[in-house]
Amino acid sequence: MNYKMLIQYDGSRYYGWEHQPGQELTIQGKLESVLGLMAGEPVEIIGAGRTDAGVHARGMVANAKFQTEKSVEEIRDYMNQYLPDDICVQEVRIASDAFHSRYKAQGKTYRYTCYAGKTKPVFDRKYVCVLEEMPDVEAMKKAAAHLLGTHDFASFCGNPKMKKSTVRMVDRIDVEVKGDYLSLTYHGSGFLQYMVRILTGTLLEVGFGKRDPDSIPELIEAKNRSLAGPTAPAKGLCLLKVDY
Repeated sequence: MNYKMLIQYDGSRYYGWEHQPGQELTIQGKLESVLGLMAGEPVEIIGAGRTDAGVHARGMVANAKFQTEKSVEEIRDYMNQYLPDDICVQEVRIASDAFHSRYKAQGKTYRYTCYAGKTKPVFDRKYVCVLEEMPDVEAMKKAAAHLLGTHDFASFCGNPKMKKSTVRMVDRIDVEVKGDYLSLTYHGSGFLQYMVRILTGTLLEVGFGKRDPDSIPELIEAKNRSLAGPTAPAKGLCLLKVDY
């Protein structure tokens, strides 16, 4: 059977979703270890994306094919019993044989969260990027508008050896402030390696007056990573949802 799973995790102590050579602390590795124990044989689990080291997820989707007599509820409960406390399987469903969590994904929503208060965000410190002050949100919104649509986002790709197309569609970037928190929510067809974090670092430069909002089209056209802003810290990023 092909099983579809909805998974949450705190990525703080993990080296990302995907298997790493000689590295046991990955989300994929932990899930496969428990599934293999349950199924009595090795199981491969496929994620909708490959979140980087330190990145979190509230709505990662994955699928795996294996044989078991357990119901979907029993599979969920078994996995949660043996998974560490920072990984949770929210739901398990039976999917069609053709379902592939990565290839069938139509879109993804990510949120990057910053904190710009005068005190320390003690209980959120692992999930926010701390700023010295609140940036100019209106300037950031103006810059974000230039990023919407289908573009070649090579300037915002962290993989210099990228051989596949760097063209992506981004149809939503919401820049919002609630109290001392600044959030940037992105929705698009898909995102390149580090893309959301580089977009965030670039928009923050605009917010702090280091870059003109209207310089974004030229930056997109340049297709040069070195001209974009810094890669924002991983801990502020969370995968919220995958569309099918």
